[in-house]
Amino acid sequence: MRSFCAAVQQDMATTSKRRSTPPTRKRGGTQRSRPTRDRILDAAERLFARRGFHGVSVRDITGAADVDVALANYHFGSKQGVLEAVFLRRAADLNAERLARLDAVLAASGRRTPELEAIIDAFTHPLLDRSARGGPGWKSYFALIAEVNNSREFGGVLMTRHFDPVVQRFIEAMRRALPGCDERDLFWAYHFLSGALTLTFAETGRTDKLSGGVCRSSDLDSVHQRLVPYCAAGFRALCTGGARKKTVRRPARAAR
Repeated sequence: MRSFCAAVQQDMATTSKRRSTPPTRKRGGTQRSRPTRDRILDAAERLFARRGFHGVSVRDITGAADVDVALANYHFGSKQGVLEAVFLRRAADLNAERLARLDAVLAASGRRTPELEAIIDAFTHPLLDRSARGGPGWKSYFALIAEVNNSREFGGVLMTRHFDPVVQRFIEAMRRALPGCDERDLFWAYHFLSGALTLTFAETGRTDKLSGGVCRSSDLDSVHQRLVPYCAAGFRALCTGGARKKTVRRPARAAR
């Protein structure tokens, strides 16, 4: 299977230049009242979440959006351009709310040490709430994020570009909440938080089967109630050094 980067490079190499004027739209269909650009992004978001970047063609996207292929090229330039636009469209909204919540937490703390749980809640709540109640578009977006965040090539490009400036703000707040925390422990703790969110957004159903139905992957309210205290405890365990002081003893190998 080709890597994400290889797929992007091939796509960029084979895509024609953007047209200077928009081509004629297809006639017919049931989506005429919605702007063409939004229809393309909605279709791309849904298909990328289901099949991944290299499993979807521009023709697949425009077919699902009921528009001419040339319109995608006009609006976005290439399939990579469509993917960038899909990410940017919702990332801006998420980042704005996250920062607003973080600013409120820091303002409430004043000169006092901010509460770690409140910082983690400001970081996770906008994502989990939209995934649970934002409709199928948000659900597709977060499924796509789960795939992206697990890709070495993909995560290092789009996640870094669209989310890391905000993540750095949160890490700085966490640094204030955990004075004296070793930088390595702080960033590893964030890494584990990000991984927990990624697995949550995937909603694979494995937890449903593993628990015999006691827990449901789609129950994001229950996830949120437990994720914040769980991650806060993990941050504190690492930053106090207690977790690293304990060594795991491996059983001795039997003599041969």
